[in-house]
Formats: sequence, C-alpha cells, structure tokens
Amino acid sequence: MNAQAAALPPKRSISTLLAEIVDYAGLFPPSLLPMKEAVANYAQYRSGEHGWMLGRFVLPVARLNEFLEAGEDLFSDGDPWRLSVLAGEDIAATIREIKLFNSQNAGRAVCDSLEVKANTVSKIENTVAALPEDLTTYFEISTGENFAELLSMLSIKRQRAKIRSGGTTHEDFPPTREIVRFVRTCMAANVPFKATAGLHHPIRCFRPLTYAANAPRGTMHGFLNVLLMTGFARESFRVALLEELMEEEFDEIFAFRDDGVAWRGEYFLSAAQLEILRRKGMISFGSCSFTEPVEDLKALGLL
Repeated sequence: MNAQAAALPPKRSISTLLAEIVDYAGLFPPSLLPMKEAVANYAQYRSGEHGWMLGRFVLPVARLNEFLEAGEDLFSDGDPWRLSVLAGEDIAATIREIKLFNSQNAGRAVCDSLEVKANTVSKIENTVAALPEDLTTYFEISTGENFAELLSMLSIKRQRAKIRSGGTTHEDFPPTREIVRFVRTCMAANVPFKATAGLHHPIRCFRPLTYAANAPRGTMHGFLNVLLMTGFARESFRVALLEELMEEEFDEIFAFRDDGVAWRGEYFLSAAQLEILRRKGMISFGSCSFTEPVEDLKALGLL
C-alpha cells in the first residue's frame, strides 16, 4: 500500500469491504461528545466525500428527544437519517419509544436498528417476542461459559450478534483467540454480527487508548484485520491462520485489487466473497470517530 493511490477512486475490493461500515458513536467514550456536536459531525460526514463509508448514528433510546432537538435544522425530508438505538432495561418501553419516534419522524429519521445486551437465553427469547418485523436487532452476548448456548438461540431466532472489541482500558480489549472464536462460531451458525469499540484503525497497532494527554497506550485490533479474518473464517480457514491474520501489523502484506484482496501473496478473497462477508458476516463496527478510520485509510493509500 502507498499514498500515491490516494488520488484514485477506491478499488472495488475497498468499496465493497467498507461500504456503510462505520456506525458513528460520537456520544460514547473516548470521544463523549455533546449531542449537538455529534449530530453536526454526522451531518457533515453524510454529505462528505467518504459518506459512502458511513453507517448509522448510534444513541441510547433515552436520548431520542435530545437528538431531535439537535438535528432539527439538519434533517431533509425524503433522505432520512438511519439510527441504531441502544435499548434500555425495559425492552417493551424501548420498542414503544422507537415506534412512536418512527411514526412522528417519517422521512426525517428512522430507528431501524436496535442493540440489546443479553446474557441469558430468556432475555433473547423475550426480546425477540416483542420485536416488530422491521427492526434489525443485534444482541451483545457474553463470550463466557454460556456463549454457545446464547449464539445457538440467536441462530434459531434468526437474529444478529454483537461483540465488544475494545474500550478505554487494556482490560476492555478481548484477546485475539476470543474474537476468532466469536467470529468462527457466528459464521458456523449463520449469525451476522457487528463489532463495537476499539476499532479506530485499519491495521492492528499500538496506540493511546483515549484522547487524554497522558492516555495509557495499548494494542488495538484493526478493523481490516477483523473484516478479512471474518472472510477467511467463512471459508473455513484453520484457527492458527486466522489468529495470525488478526495479529498482522504490516499493511504491506495486504494487496487490494479490483477483483479482491490478497494476504501474504497466497491467501485470497474475491470481490464476490467480500460481498458475502459484508452481507452475512461482519455488518458494521461502531466507532466514536469517523475521521480516524478515514485518515488512516488515506495514509495507507486505500482512499
């Protein structure tokens, strides 16, 4: 990869891999922006050169009214903003709030994605029973002892999973083997997923974990590593190879072409396989920054 390619349109493999990939979570750590600033940022990103990479605006259900006030002058009828809403403790109340919001703001904004924490099978079952058909839901599940049971229920109910891939402390970042296990199990069970937190950079790296002046530094997973690992997991590559891919820190090892992407010059995912992994594998990742992923990709010559 090199910066000379930056002036050219992105290759087909990049546009396929990264279309609507970043769910903007500027309200959350480490950014923790005020609602008005986060909403203004999202409006700017939507209309910007790289708006094709932007997914949904992420916010808690309790802040929907605040969101409306902040975005009042920015919405345009016929081009609704898409929102991913974090559920409150009362799932029935959350769904009532979403239905009311959607009915009152048609054409301006729509809550079409829901994110729910679920550490028990009964929580999944009860939530699914209450869901309207037009609300895509991601369940953030434990990767502990009952992980297989929880994921099995998501598969049976045809729901989606969510993994927390980082945070603001070293302890927030799951080890490589845990992410690989999560992804392989999702792919085997035909459960699409999204990731959240910690994926600000394309390639695995050692960086400050927050924006504070004396922030602790640590190893952060790369979103290209996770995406491509997911693609190879769908193709049943062995675990050791998937873990090596997750820990790859040299961008030169990846070769993006119009017809696909190669790793180490011998492992290849075609454009068609990339389309499948985005449709049936990793759907998106939440990030409190949209500019960091974009700027890093530009520095690699991929945008």
